[in-house]
Amino acid sequence: MLLTLAITAALGACSKDEGKASADAAKPATVAAADALTLDESKLLAATRFTKDDLDPSKDVCTDFGGYVNGKWLAANPVPGDRSTWGSFSVLDERSKAVQRQLAEQVAARTGATGVEKIVGDFYSTGMDEAKINAQGIEPLKSRLAEIDALSDKDTIAEYLRQTALKGENNLFGFGPQADFKDSTMNIASAFEGGLSLPDKVYYFDADKADKRKQFVGHVAKVLELSGVPAADAAKQAKDVMAFETRLAKASKSNEDMSRDVSLYYNPVSLADADKISPNFPWTKFFESQGVEAPKMFSLGIPGFHSEVSKMLADVPAEQWKTYLRFRLVDAASPYLSDAFVQQNYEFYGKQLYGQRELKERGKRTLDTIQNNVGEAMGQLYVKVAFPPESKARMEELVKNLSASLKTRIENLAWMSDETKKKALEKWSTFMPKIGYPDKWRDWNGLSTSRDSYIGNVLAANEFNYKWQLGKIGKPVDRTEWGMPPQMVNAYYNPSLNEVVFPAAILQPPFFDPKGDDAVNYGGIGAVIGHEMTHGYDDQGSRFDSKGNFSNWWTDADAKGFSSRTDKLIQQFNDYEAAPGMKVNGKLTLGENIADLGGVATAYDAMKKATEGKPDPMIDGFTRDQRFFLNYATIWRTSYTPEALKVRVASDEHAPAPQRAIGAPSNLPAFATAFSCKAGSPMVRAQDQQVVIW
Repeated sequence: MLLTLAITAALGACSKDEGKASADAAKPATVAAADALTLDESKLLAATRFTKDDLDPSKDVCTDFGGYVNGKWLAANPVPGDRSTWGSFSVLDERSKAVQRQLAEQVAARTGATGVEKIVGDFYSTGMDEAKINAQGIEPLKSRLAEIDALSDKDTIAEYLRQTALKGENNLFGFGPQADFKDSTMNIASAFEGGLSLPDKVYYFDADKADKRKQFVGHVAKVLELSGVPAADAAKQAKDVMAFETRLAKASKSNEDMSRDVSLYYNPVSLADADKISPNFPWTKFFESQGVEAPKMFSLGIPGFHSEVSKMLADVPAEQWKTYLRFRLVDAASPYLSDAFVQQNYEFYGKQLYGQRELKERGKRTLDTIQNNVGEAMGQLYVKVAFPPESKARMEELVKNLSASLKTRIENLAWMSDETKKKALEKWSTFMPKIGYPDKWRDWNGLSTSRDSYIGNVLAANEFNYKWQLGKIGKPVDRTEWGMPPQMVNAYYNPSLNEVVFPAAILQPPFFDPKGDDAVNYGGIGAVIGHEMTHGYDDQGSRFDSKGNFSNWWTDADAKGFSSRTDKLIQQFNDYEAAPGMKVNGKLTLGENIADLGGVATAYDAMKKATEGKPDPMIDGFTRDQRFFLNYATIWRTSYTPEALKVRVASDEHAPAPQRAIGAPSNLPAFATAFSCKAGSPMVRAQDQQVVIW
């Protein structure tokens, strides 16, 4: 687990269920013409560009802005059976997957492929070999299940946990490198909580989640049965797993806790002190087992969780531990095993939890596996055919303009003192944008893949990736690394590096069109750029300084003024209903809502500056300002299955897309002016309720 990424703020509109590489190369590697990778554009799904034909004139723009822009499209484009969400992000993800499929098929067909082509080809070929996967059944896990069966006491269980961690299969906690909160140039070791199968700790306790708990117990029983446990025993053991995870959940922090207090990710301790916190799982011995040099200090996040695990090693019977570990092993492996395992995994995590009506076909599932395990290897192939140079050049111009507008907004803040403003501008000056794909590709030397076994390739990648992460501990942070592969439709901000990152796949309509007019580009990718930059100043990003260190650069008065404004934003989203009777959690989603508000305001300012003195083209009868806001709403064109919406509201730090489409614009006077909305309209917040932060 790369804990730096656990505190990275991503745009995050996609549902969570969905969810030797050259170490040189600023450019994608070239290949001989005969072997060049090709792309058939006719096989790609059309992007969801903003078009006037999608607008619903029966809706009042000032009353139901989301319905006016997106209602017709959403009604005509229901959530596909193999997904739990559908909208702008999902469509681009389908386009990206279609590109990846063509590339994977080409490299899988090549004999003698090397480097990333061999890695991707091996994964795709074995993932698509249904007959071989079904013939192997659970055989690839037999030796690992035997290891679990042999466990007898807390010492053998602790040793098993250490050895499986070394294979990249840590069951109970995340462990890996993290930029030191006090010295962001160096990676330290970091351990964190884990071990839960449900989306958040609230699923183990809230009354309205009782049906999911019951379904989960049924799922555990089925997985145990498939692993070879008799049905009657499996039913009893499933309850033991639920009790085990419930105890872990009691000692865990919720997603809301973590999203609103980034300091929880950093708890510097000595090895001696860590051993006292967790005497039955000594960290001194863990570091030795992982081959990591014993540090003077590492971060033991959520120490109460680790203390509870230590107690459980002493007082939970070995048989219950073995049942939990057996379930976790088989459950994690199920997507890569025979059809019965895949189907059961889908029945719970896809159908019951997220409302997905159909299992994804094998090709899509295999591409998901490639992205999750060797994503940057696929990314090298992707950018050869799917990222034109002009896109990067246009994006660099947009980032420059957004950055300048953000600086002006900070300089003109009336509520912030000069002392704090100076620090905010220092942070602004060190923002580092990354666009498209890495300047230096990751080296995959040492990862051995083959055409023998799908799950064998997955397990090999697990171990390889984990040891790659271990190799960073105690070394300087590599600022060239990316936390998302180029083919992922998303963007993110990393507070320790103070960087904003925009993978190639998001640089398509409705977000970005290199030939599009200023209004749609600033309302689309411009708002995304502003969103990620504003994360540097949201309620958690603002706790990191210009060097990416965790420090307080605020005066007390300014901190109080900031909180008074964010409290109003919390209330605004608390008042929204995602569905009848289902309120949005304004506190859980605060950071993303701050970023949306700052992003759209900054993007609007940048558009006005970039078009100053230029005549308004009045495209399709809409002004430039109107098209800006219309395309902003288009990027949040998303619908959910009822089940997926419940998961999002309960556990996701991102508000549902329909509320994001209207939340920020309703605070901007420019929106009311653009559409001649009158005071009192739902899209015109009263002056005492209007939120202005950055």
